[in-house]
Amino acid sequence: MTVRTHTASGPTSSRLGPGGGDRVSPPLRRRRLGAPDWRQRLEIGLLAGPALVVFVSFVILPVGVAAFYGFFSWQGFGPPVDFVGFKNYLTILQDPDFHAALWHNGVIVVLSLVFQGPLAVLVALLLNRRMRGQSVIRVLLFVPYVISEVVVGTGWSLMLQSAGALNDALDKLGLGFLATDWLSDPSIAIWTLMVIITWKYLGFAVILFLAGLQGIPEELNEAAAIDGASYWQIQRRITLPLLAPTLRIWAFLSIIGSLQLFDLVYIIWGQYIASTAGTSTMATYMVLSGRTSGNYGYGNAVAVVLFIISLTVALLYQRFVLRRDTAGALTERSAR
Repeated sequence: MTVRTHTASGPTSSRLGPGGGDRVSPPLRRRRLGAPDWRQRLEIGLLAGPALVVFVSFVILPVGVAAFYGFFSWQGFGPPVDFVGFKNYLTILQDPDFHAALWHNGVIVVLSLVFQGPLAVLVALLLNRRMRGQSVIRVLLFVPYVISEVVVGTGWSLMLQSAGALNDALDKLGLGFLATDWLSDPSIAIWTLMVIITWKYLGFAVILFLAGLQGIPEELNEAAAIDGASYWQIQRRITLPLLAPTLRIWAFLSIIGSLQLFDLVYIIWGQYIASTAGTSTMATYMVLSGRTSGNYGYGNAVAVVLFIISLTVALLYQRFVLRRDTAGALTERSAR
């Protein structure tokens, strides 16, 4: 039996319990529709505030400053006073050297996806099975990724030069006819770069794919095997479709990294040989035409163009490729 009473604080309801006792419920309170949740906003501000300050200070502000200096012919010291407007940007768009660097970046993007992706998937599938020395192999594959680019570039440049270890080993094995100039020959230099990049970053892709494979329920593979599916049919029909979100994330990281590639090219080929060897990138072009030439205003303009290209590619990739993944990760605000 329920008895309703009215008090100064509002309506309350009490239910008669066994033995004549009653239990009084707290006053009914209703949140106003659309009322701001200040506590939640404060928590978001406290948690995201420091990261937002760092992002604005080290990403947004430098881009804005670079865009400002890009409108001047500036030698890197003193205040910029020689305003040239969009001349630097027009020069970039008309320079054949920049076109070549942009083309090289595009080739690196495509070859990275074509070479590293399938190879990393195969290695990850192999290491996902129980085998002896599995942990040791994983560590050995990941070691090149954690080695400094300076060490990697210096080691490969010493090994691949005309009188380097590779040509010497081919000579001693009776394969001297295969010896060549691996770094300066424009017909093979880009392939040499791809071998180095694949060796350097394959371990990261393998570890990422292994993490994605751990999230695939083993019951699906067992059910498919019971139904008579072969190992490769299971991988094609079950594993790869479920691994697709991880593949798309890796492809995004690979594309952005390839567009911004600088350190390995600069260390191995230097600032002058890269353009003649066909391995120059937009980043090496920025350093050569900006800092080395003493025209820091032009170099800042190149940096802005590189940022715009990378941002455009990232937004388009998120819009057309990562849309399903991001849509599944976001939750709508519940109706109040």
